[in-house]
Formats: sequence, C-alpha cells, structure tokens
Amino acid sequence: MTKRDEALRFIKYCVVGCINTLITLGVIFLCKSMLGVNPYVSNALGYVAGLINSYIWNKHWVFHSRGGYLRESIKFFAGFGICYGLQFLAVWAMSSSAFGSMEFHIWFVTLSGYGIATLIGNVLYTLLNFVYNRVVTFH
Repeated sequence: MTKRDEALRFIKYCVVGCINTLITLGVIFLCKSMLGVNPYVSNALGYVAGLINSYIWNKHWVFHSRGGYLRESIKFFAGFGICYGLQFLAVWAMSSSAFGSMEFHIWFVTLSGYGIATLIGNVLYTLLNFVYNRVVTFH
C-alpha cells in the first residue's frame, strides 16, 4: 500500500468520524429532546449508535476487512475503550496542570486550557484509534 493509499484511508476514517458525530448527536437529541429519555441514557444510546455505525463503515469502507464480525467487533470496541481512556488521561493531565487554568485567544475566540486540552485529546484519540484499528482490528 502506498503512502497515498494510506492517506486516503485516513481521510475516509475521518469522514466516518464526522458522520459518527452527527449520528451520535442526532440520537442524543432524538432520545432526550423528542422522546423524553433520561439525558445520561440518551448520551449512552447516542454513543452506542455512533460506535456501531463506525464499526460497520470502518470494516467495509475504510479498511475493506473480510474478517469475522465477532472477533473484529470485540477488538474494535476494546480499541475504543483503550484509546478513549488514553485521551481522557491526557485531557485530565493537561487540565489538572497550570495549562488547564490558562486562556488562549485565537482570533475572536477565547478558549480555556480545558478546551485546548479537549481538542488535543480529540486529535490524540483519532490518531491512536486509526493506528489501533489499522494494526489490530482490521489488519
């Protein structure tokens, strides 16, 4: 596989991530605001919907895997947990330090240290999860 092919794969992975975000937020909104479901249950249902969507699109469109569903889904969901945990620790570490209490002014927007840490954590999660799925789940 060429570097160009791998770059295209990463772009497809990011597209799936954007779609997942829309699905997650849509399910949360539908459950909480339209159906009156508890906000925490709505949040969990949204994330489950996003993860299922992510698994299907990553398996078939991003990584073109022909492996078994059960084995790959277990690896996929374990990878989510591992990568989420690592990004959570990174955000927590940055937010708990002096960095967390800082403010950053970018153009007309002011971001807190926590906001910047969250953005960094999101990038970290995306990169780690892509590599995990490329190497472990859908190899």
